[in-house]
Amino acid sequence: MRPALAPLSVALMLAIALPAVAAETDDGPTLSLHQRMLEMSRELAAQRAEIERLRHQVDEMELSQRGRGLGGDASMQDNAAKVARTVAEEAQRKASATATEEEARVAQSAQDGTVQIGQTQRDEDAQRREQEKALVVREHAPLFQRKFTFDAGFSYSYYDRRQLALSGFLALDAIFLGSINLDQTKATVGTLELTGRYGLTDRLSVEASVPYVYRDSRFVSGGAGGASSVVSEVSMRSQGLGDASAAVYYQWVKESPRWPDIVTSLRVRAPTGRDPFGLKLIQPDDNNNNLNIPEELPTGSGVWSATFNVSALRTYDPVILFGNIGYTYNRPTDFDDISPVLEQVSPAEVALGNTIQLSGGLAIALNDRSAISFSVATAQTGATHTTAPGGPKRRVPGSSSNSTTLNIGASYVLPSGWTLNGQLAAGLTPDAPNFVFSLRGSKSF
Repeated sequence: MRPALAPLSVALMLAIALPAVAAETDDGPTLSLHQRMLEMSRELAAQRAEIERLRHQVDEMELSQRGRGLGGDASMQDNAAKVARTVAEEAQRKASATATEEEARVAQSAQDGTVQIGQTQRDEDAQRREQEKALVVREHAPLFQRKFTFDAGFSYSYYDRRQLALSGFLALDAIFLGSINLDQTKATVGTLELTGRYGLTDRLSVEASVPYVYRDSRFVSGGAGGASSVVSEVSMRSQGLGDASAAVYYQWVKESPRWPDIVTSLRVRAPTGRDPFGLKLIQPDDNNNNLNIPEELPTGSGVWSATFNVSALRTYDPVILFGNIGYTYNRPTDFDDISPVLEQVSPAEVALGNTIQLSGGLAIALNDRSAISFSVATAQTGATHTTAPGGPKRRVPGSSSNSTTLNIGASYVLPSGWTLNGQLAAGLTPDAPNFVFSLRGSKSF
């Protein structure tokens, strides 16, 4: 009758193995408490079904053996059945006790308010979001920490301007009689800017920056003597200190479920660079009187200015939205000479056009070290006016502008603590540069 015991042996092995499997599943370190409860419920249902199947099989075996009159082996079968029942009941008791213990732990945690289902995962997500937000804020807003932050940046701008000037008239509505002047200017501007920032409080910080400007321009002019085939090209370089500035930032509102981060800033810029007024035009090519270039390239605006900005930043995990609106006021300034003509002096007051800036975009934190951003920025500048002593106020033709750019940026935090930020801006309007590439690094001490 030993072959008849094979199904019972398999059943006993399964019944004994079930608590061990349940224990291994419950000990999974990566599962949350809620997932463990669901898993245990499924395992308990499977164990109960297996126990019922074992009981039914044992009952059938008892009835079968008794019907065959196996007296000697009946006690063995009876003992085996008792063992099977004992093992099955023990498995059920352990599973029920484990489930009851987990349920009690959840109830006690909920009552204490210290641990909630999935709380560990939520805490990790919240910490990750704070790290990613800090990375993006570091790119688009000042740091309000009581630390000194050093920032070194370099930007490269490229301009390409073409102009066709016709001086004459049309004969018979088809033939042009007069002079033709074809001008092209290719300019590159490199700016190295060093900035220091210090957080006085968790809401107030101050900043100062000093730029050094390098300019390289090529002037191309054709149409000398009325012939478009005659072309002259002249290159000019200049470098020097730009306009230094100082700024103060204040965070009025910290981000909450109802409000975004709101930061205001005031920046004052001093005319420490070479101003563009009074630079005389010279004729570098004696064979082309159409080509006239300034004797020196400017590195600054020449006037005091103040810029007021309001910035907002809002987190919508995993996207962070930001926007800015600003206004720049240029103080009217008197100059001893603004005439570009050699041996001519024309004193006047110059009022540069004021500027309204608007920008907005989004940033996506890829992880706790890197982020990318996309934005559009526009600057509307009014016309420049000059006022000669005792004369009327005159508007300078063509001095108003609309500069709009599309910006793509990326940032990365090095293990050493330095933050690298790169940005590429593409001009969308004729008044904007063709492109601007900038790279800067910052570190707090």
